[in-house]
Amino acid sequence: MFTRQIAHMEGVEGASLAPLEAAIRAVNKQVDPFGIVSSQINAQVALMLHPQDFMRAVDDVAADVIALYDHAARHMLGMPAHEVYEQNPADARFADPIWTESAPWDILKEWYLTFSNRLQKICLETPGLSGHARRQAAFWQRNWLNKMAPTNFFWLNPQAMARAIETNGESLQEGFKNFLRDVAAKNIQMVEPDAFVVGEDLATTPGKVIFRNRLVELIHYAPTTKQVRAMPILIVTPWINKFYILDLTEKKSLVKHLTDQGFSVFISSWKNPTADMRDVRFDDYLQDGINALVNATTEFCKVPQVHLVGYCIGGTLAATYMAWANKRYGADQVPVAHWTLLTSLTDFSHPGEIEVFIDEACISALEDLMAKKGYLDGEEMASAFRLLRSNSLIWHYWVKSYLMGEQLPPFDVLFWNTDTTRMPQAMHSYYLREMYLNNNLVKRDALSIGGESIDLNRIAQPLYAVTAEEDHIAPWQQCYLIRRDIHPETPVRFVRSSSGHILGIVNPPVNPPKRNYWVADPKANDDAQRWLSRAEKKQGSWWPDWTAWLHARTGDMVLAYATTSRKFPALADAPGTYVLEK
Repeated sequence: MFTRQIAHMEGVEGASLAPLEAAIRAVNKQVDPFGIVSSQINAQVALMLHPQDFMRAVDDVAADVIALYDHAARHMLGMPAHEVYEQNPADARFADPIWTESAPWDILKEWYLTFSNRLQKICLETPGLSGHARRQAAFWQRNWLNKMAPTNFFWLNPQAMARAIETNGESLQEGFKNFLRDVAAKNIQMVEPDAFVVGEDLATTPGKVIFRNRLVELIHYAPTTKQVRAMPILIVTPWINKFYILDLTEKKSLVKHLTDQGFSVFISSWKNPTADMRDVRFDDYLQDGINALVNATTEFCKVPQVHLVGYCIGGTLAATYMAWANKRYGADQVPVAHWTLLTSLTDFSHPGEIEVFIDEACISALEDLMAKKGYLDGEEMASAFRLLRSNSLIWHYWVKSYLMGEQLPPFDVLFWNTDTTRMPQAMHSYYLREMYLNNNLVKRDALSIGGESIDLNRIAQPLYAVTAEEDHIAPWQQCYLIRRDIHPETPVRFVRSSSGHILGIVNPPVNPPKRNYWVADPKANDDAQRWLSRAEKKQGSWWPDWTAWLHARTGDMVLAYATTSRKFPALADAPGTYVLEK
């Protein structure tokens, strides 16, 4: 893009610049593969190449400056002053009243927010760039703007200075200790690494590992009722993180809730890959992973079918498996009677904010990185996800730990979030290219996995799909497209929960209710907005709606299955061994 723009300015034919363009791309691949700097240069050059748009942007900035001077003058004179930029209520950085009541701090806040908003608007409206290029430039610009917020600097943060005075400087001493702690950890930490112990504080629901292979352990949870539904529930968790997000604490545990409701629950716990697993493929996760788990569960319970649940990438794998199984066995012989997706993408055409990392340059850089180790390190992936929400996941902890001198709170979800896993090179490269970059999962028979061509339209088994309103990893409108891609006669119940990718799912019933959800059965030709317009909004958790749906479909009540059997003896107590691997 940059060389094409230079060629346009200098009147040089593109063919003569081909070697230069190739050289620049080679340098960018080594120095700036993710477009941190080059995206900014491209955006600035593109804007200058469109003089009318450039002058309009200059006029807008000038109008902002005049409005800011007017606001400052009025505030300093004690006159009513309207905010030049209406602050986002979700932005907690300037929530303290001093940022509104004190003229100097209010003026500083207004100048920062107004210019940040204007720069973002200009970047997102830059002519001559693709939508992806604009969003990538705006993403890196936004991260720089977030870094430069006055709240991140001690002498520009009135709360930090007030706390230093109140504590006679102790907060600064504690902040420096926290800084040294994070330097040693090479990370701005969100929770202490020893805040919880898996198996003692988290993932404590009783159960046994009854199956294990090179990829996965299968945990069967002990029944808590005398009778259970005849059809077991098999949950396939994401291997991007560890499984116990669905078994955090007793009150937040989805698996505990299901066992208490009279279901026999099985769950996957994936191995944390090492360098010798570099050649493990997506096919292996289907055949040695989900297919092996389905077979083990049906054989253990001596039933022909299970209810299958997939969460996040585990849901993408579940959808792939359902298409695979319908081709392999035929619709009448699929060992899954019906299934549930939890915040899972199948159409990756608009995958949310992670899209800024999805292009040929970024994926090639990741592949080069994985080639050196045999995997993508979990810390590297976690850093990318933190950048998507840098104010709340990076700079919040910078301020709290270093400027305020506060201790890290023991938050179970954050502890789980930092308990990262690795991605095998072959699998992750395939996943990024075939799912994200090429969006081949929704193209009929475009993929061949496990010896079968994959067509989601073959899936005829009833589906219960859950999404989250504020999910920036798997946007709910994008998750909704599963309704379009599976067979049009397939019954679907679709839910949109409030909150995000994690807390929209880890959403136990509480009184009074904290959240709400929208639910309706979409018609085959309904788009997301049409579904939403007629969906019923309900207070509380979607869990009871789901369990009612399950009870109606999972068979008669039978004597509860033993946790183990002669053929499937206990290999370990829950939560197993794979989850403990670092």
